[in-house]
Amino acid sequence: MARLWMRRLVWRIHPARAVVMAFGAVIVIGATLLALPVSSADGTVTDLITALFTATSAVCVTGLVTVDTGTHWSGFGQGVILGLIQVGGFGIMALASLLALLIAGKLRLRLQMSARVETKSTGIGEVRAVLVRIAAITLVIETITALILTFRFALGYGEAWGDALYHGVFHAISAFNNAGFSINADSLTRYAGDAWVTLPIAVAVILGGLGFPVIIELLRHRVRRRTSGRTGWSLHLKLTVVTTAALLLAGSLLTLVLEWSNGGTLGPMRTGEKVLNAFFHSAMTRTAGFNAVDVGVMEQATLLGTCALMFIGGGSAGTAGGIKVTTFAVLGAAILAEVRGEPSSGIFGRRLAPHVLRQALTVVLLGLGLIVAATIALLTLVEERFEVVLFETVSAFGTVGLSAGVTGDLPPVGEVIIVVLMFVGRLGPITLVSALALRERTRRYQYPEERPIIG
Repeated sequence: MARLWMRRLVWRIHPARAVVMAFGAVIVIGATLLALPVSSADGTVTDLITALFTATSAVCVTGLVTVDTGTHWSGFGQGVILGLIQVGGFGIMALASLLALLIAGKLRLRLQMSARVETKSTGIGEVRAVLVRIAAITLVIETITALILTFRFALGYGEAWGDALYHGVFHAISAFNNAGFSINADSLTRYAGDAWVTLPIAVAVILGGLGFPVIIELLRHRVRRRTSGRTGWSLHLKLTVVTTAALLLAGSLLTLVLEWSNGGTLGPMRTGEKVLNAFFHSAMTRTAGFNAVDVGVMEQATLLGTCALMFIGGGSAGTAGGIKVTTFAVLGAAILAEVRGEPSSGIFGRRLAPHVLRQALTVVLLGLGLIVAATIALLTLVEERFEVVLFETVSAFGTVGLSAGVTGDLPPVGEVIIVVLMFVGRLGPITLVSALALRERTRRYQYPEERPIIG
């Protein structure tokens, strides 16, 4: 009887709600493990707020921390964090579906629907193949990145092969999942001039930020081009790739120009190192969170530009956060259509459905509202400059992990606010858009039209 009741309860759970519940459950489990004495380097119990903050940051692949990852946590604790990052990046529903596939060889309909919410697959029948591809893509990219970093750490910095392998694997998983966790107290600032470390991490971050649907479609079209000669890309793929490339270029140029003479960041570097680190910082705004220069001493204009890039984030159904580049592109197309006086918005020869624009506006406005509310709340708790607090809230909402130095000084209430921001930032756009799409219905009547004055 109890088993039947549980089955009915699971069946009635909305797929988007199931994703939220699953992520919440993993965070609670992770916080419990991190609070244990075995998870800390000195063998003491970690306070609940710190454990909860770290677990949320890991599962939501953010990278903000209140304690140093390399010194506070033991090997077991770092392993827990790494596991939480992998689970959070892969998607708890996708992971559950893959485990069901491996164990039972089949997927229940409801589990497939839940996985579809997280993976954004185009049909229920495709979920099985999609999950296998996701696992394969994750393994390949993380392995290649880890090998490059391992050899560089061992041969270039004289680390023992065991330590080099551990550091390489940790940073590779953290990079591809856009988590930004580092076991170095200074993140990657010690490697600021080393392209063999920064570029592989940047590439892994960009690939993870593109989103699994984009990577899978690119692989499919590569096969189709060899067999049939067709190379057509979907609108989602075009929007994601073009917008990502444009934002990477814009972010690199912005950082390079504004920080060129800043003695605390790019100023002392050679020209090639300046270009490398400007690109690296731009790539990290895809919601990765690593830093090779001190973010806290950047120019105010750079911080504001970085906030904009962090708010936009990366691609849908990937490891990045933010409102997503497709949302930004859709709003840009709508603005362009309105300026031109066109009756509908379109891009790349395709007309955008009205409900897509409404969903984009909803995600953006709710995200802005949450950031404003959190910034106001934090300003009442800490005595810091406005732009620094705003940077921290946008970083948390966008699950970026870049910090201007505020997070470590927050009181417990402030840490809870950041925890909520990270959780909502990671799951909010996914669950909100899914819920809106599933609630979509046709109205059998129309209200009389009227046009209020705008502007």
